[in-house]
Amino acid sequence: MNLRESFEEREFQELSPYAAHSRNSRGRDRYEPECDIRTVYQRDRDRILHSKAFRRMKDKTQVFLAAQGDHYRTRLTHTLEVSQIARTIARALNLNEDLTEAIALGHDLGHTPFGHNGEEVLNKIHPGGFEHNVQSLRVADVIESTQSRRGMNLTMEVRDGIVNHTGPVRPFTLEGQIVKISDRIAYINHDIDDAIRSGVISAEDLPEEAIRVFGSTHRMRINNMVVDVITNSDGRDIICQSEEYKTNLDALRTFMFANVYKSSRVKREEDLNKVEVVI
Repeated sequence: MNLRESFEEREFQELSPYAAHSRNSRGRDRYEPECDIRTVYQRDRDRILHSKAFRRMKDKTQVFLAAQGDHYRTRLTHTLEVSQIARTIARALNLNEDLTEAIALGHDLGHTPFGHNGEEVLNKIHPGGFEHNVQSLRVADVIESTQSRRGMNLTMEVRDGIVNHTGPVRPFTLEGQIVKISDRIAYINHDIDDAIRSGVISAEDLPEEAIRVFGSTHRMRINNMVVDVITNSDGRDIICQSEEYKTNLDALRTFMFANVYKSSRVKREEDLNKVEVVI
């Protein structure tokens, strides 16, 4: 038994019966010999981490188009925060942490420059529209190629988690579902943090009921949201939040769209015009 087979056997012995086990992966589009050391999900994680597309996220803005300062989130730091939150939940639920991390690291590979504003412009001018989750999968399947391999040739579980991290379709693995919820937990909370730091909003502006439920600080809000997901998903074949948390997270998202994402203080007209010209 080599090291990979030992890891696979350990997964069967230690992980939840609801976990996606590496040995039972639905496989890749194109056959590859197995690695003697790493499981299929560990290999996927490493391919994404070492890709050019992953490195390109470091200069893609999250919310602020022309932020002054080093402390505002980028698409890369957002991805790392999603990964951290998702891995915490996966470990607590005894699910496959390697698969969770691979999906989280790859979920935004296809995001445009200039955040969602760049996505909106591309959606207008590209025949058939544009969705960043579909482009993320296209980056993994086609664009990120080498001389010896077309695309990353990722497993079906990782590809499904990437393309369905947003939108109405639920990923077929619990690990993918964890990333879907973790993405929302991460971006709403770190965007609140950035917006308060920039002076666009103050902590007192946040919806009163949401703050009562989640907590008054950045740390408290993330911790309480994570605990809620773990509590409501433990021992179940679905990843979910309580109705109270889901309702109030939606309220926070609505508030952020009205007061931050669409704010003229964040998205100045001249900056938006430059985005359109560049795209």
